[in-house]
Order: sequence, then structure tokens, then C-alpha cells
Amino acid sequence: MSAVDDGQSILVRVSGPDHPGITAGLMAVLDAAGARVHDIEQIVIRGRLTLGLVVEVPEGRDLLRNLLLFGWERGIDVDFDVLGDEPPSLAEHATAGHVVTLLGPELTPAELGAAADAIADAGANIDRIVRLSRYPVMSYELLVRGGDPTKLRAALLGAAARHSGLDVAVQAEGLGRRAKRLVVLDVDSTLVRDEAIELLAAEAGHLDEVRDLTTRAMAGELDFEASLRARVALLAGLDTAAVRRALEHLRLTPGARTFVRTLRRLGYTTAIVSGGFTVFTDDLQRRLGIDHAHANRLELVDGRLTGRLVGGIVDRAAKARYLVELADRLGIPREQTVAVGDGANDIDMLEVAGLGIAFNAKPVVREVADTALRVPYLDAVLFLLGIRREDVEAADRADPTAPDPPAP
Repeated sequence: MSAVDDGQSILVRVSGPDHPGITAGLMAVLDAAGARVHDIEQIVIRGRLTLGLVVEVPEGRDLLRNLLLFGWERGIDVDFDVLGDEPPSLAEHATAGHVVTLLGPELTPAELGAAADAIADAGANIDRIVRLSRYPVMSYELLVRGGDPTKLRAALLGAAARHSGLDVAVQAEGLGRRAKRLVVLDVDSTLVRDEAIELLAAEAGHLDEVRDLTTRAMAGELDFEASLRARVALLAGLDTAAVRRALEHLRLTPGARTFVRTLRRLGYTTAIVSGGFTVFTDDLQRRLGIDHAHANRLELVDGRLTGRLVGGIVDRAAKARYLVELADRLGIPREQTVAVGDGANDIDMLEVAGLGIAFNAKPVVREVADTALRVPYLDAVLFLLGIRREDVEAADRADPTAPDPPAP
């Protein structure tokens, strides 16, 4: 095949060992033949190149012969497919796009196959797959086009429900997804591994009673404000030394420092909002360099807790209101906000955010969130924002001297 008709489009596929100069040399061959490039994608996996181009071949040129000669000289394989007279329009190519993020400890062929089956069952097609991370979880980003968005989401969530090692997120592709600017996090069992009030309750000798009330409130079985006031009443008499001991036992969720540090480097505004207490959130804000914090305030008289709260209650509605008011104050559109939480009192906040993420959450929360993560690493949320692990690690290597603000 030495020539094709005027205006004929072909798909050129190049594969083989990667080395510098292949793409540049290929473009030189195309330029010399006067070819037009309509589309190009390239990926290198373990030193092996796969490159695809859609080109329009000028009439009477021996472009294909020249490409085959180029491949022989460089030790790579080049082959062709005739596509038709006209390349697809950019507008047609851009319709109905969704980004599907797959995450899991390993992501086995069975789990990846289940996701691919779900996409096909929804009438959609995978255009592109990019690996985002190998650590602390495996994650891939898939660009999917076509199909019904509702069916796509339902099919993928069904696949995740059948495979405990698979988490799935579905987001519409577009500028909105890439323009997130504000991330608001719940604290207890999200930013930290503990329920802070239980640490105080252990100091007060009422851990079992408080833990039972906390569990039932987070599952949506009890009114949050009533249960909170009942739990705080059990803390009456604790002195500031006991509060400091509880604070020392607070454990960050794995990946929390990396998560906040990376967001800060990328220019995101970060905030924490908690149904817990300012004594914890103020400390976390200082330790991690978080921009904003909001929580309940314990009443302290003569160095001891009175068992009462000062001011309004930060409950389910207040958390959502805080996100909205903070975004408005900062001039950030709602669709550019992200909320992360685990309990029933986070539901309203997850619903009003542009992207609501249920993090190791109760079933009632997973049902309403845009996406849910079951992996125990908070920095896995970065992958839902399209941030690659390699970029995180490169930033840490480039700026190793001040990755985190010092602890107070």
C-alpha cells in the first residue's frame, strides 16, 4: 500500500521499545509528506511504547511506505487501519464523557473485569485508561464515553458492591471536575481515626455509655443534638490535664498529612468541620496547616469542664451551612467544593458539595454520597481529584524541608 485517496484518514499504530526521538522522528516523516494530524495519544508502560495517530494522507504521497521504513530503522512496529473519508468531529468526540476512578488494595483481573463489564452493560465505551497510583492503593482513571449516566453509575456501584476490594467513583468529565478549590473534611473517623469525645469519656470513666450514644447517633438512630448534650454532660468535672491527655491520644488517619500537604501545595483551600470540639480542631488546624476550622465549644470554668456547651450546636444542618457560607465568603462556586465525611451528620454537607465523598462511612451515608471509599487511607481521595501518586512523591522530593507545619 503506497498511497491512499485524497483526504483519506488512517490510524497509524506504533509500538516497540521506547527511546528518545521516536515521536519527533515520526512527526518529521508526517511533515515531509504534508500529512495532517487529527488525533494522537501515547503511553509508555515498562519501557514499551504504544502510540496511535489519526492522520489525513495527501493524495499521491508514499507516506505509508516512508512510515514503514522509519519503523524498520528505529526497531519499532508500525501498522495502519483505514478509518474513512472524514475524522470524527471534536464536538462528537467530546459528548457524554465520564471519568471512572477504580481503587482497591490490589485491583485483580476479576475486579477490573467487573468494572469493564458494568461499563459495557450501560452502553458505554472506555476511551482511555491511566494508572494513578500503586501506593497506598492501586488506582486507575478511565475516560468513558456514551451510555446512560444513571445506568453507568448504578452498574458500577453494583460491581463494587459484589467485590469488596473494589471502590468506584463516577464523575462527569469537564472543567468542573478539574477546578475544585475547597475541600471540607469531617474530623472524627475521617481526618482522625478516633471519636474525640470517646477519648474524653475514657478520662471521665464513662467510655461505654458515650460510645453507645456516639454509635447510635452516627448511624442516624438518635437526634444528634440531644445525644451530644447527653454525652457532654458525662464529661463534667474533667480538668485541663485530662483534656490534654485525651488530645495526646488522638491518632491521624493514615495518609492525612499527605492529603492536606498536597492540597495545600496545589492551592486548595482546606477546612475541617466537626460535631466534636474546638480543643481538638484548633490543635489539628495548627498541626496540619488547615485554613479553616469549626466545631462545638466545651464550657470550662475554673479549669474544669462543666458538662455544658457554649454557643450553637454544630450538627448535620450546621455542617452543610458552614460549607455553603465558607464557599460564599471565599467566592468559590458550589460545584468547585468537595466534602468528605463518614457519619449521618455529614449527609447534608455531602449533598450540598460539588463532590460528596463517603469515607469508610455508614451505609446510610454511602447511599447519598456521590462516591464512597472503603480503603483506610485518606490520601486516596487525591486520586478522585485526578492527582497522581507520582506527582505527590515528586513534590515531596522537590520540597523535603517543610512538608508539614511544625506541631505546636
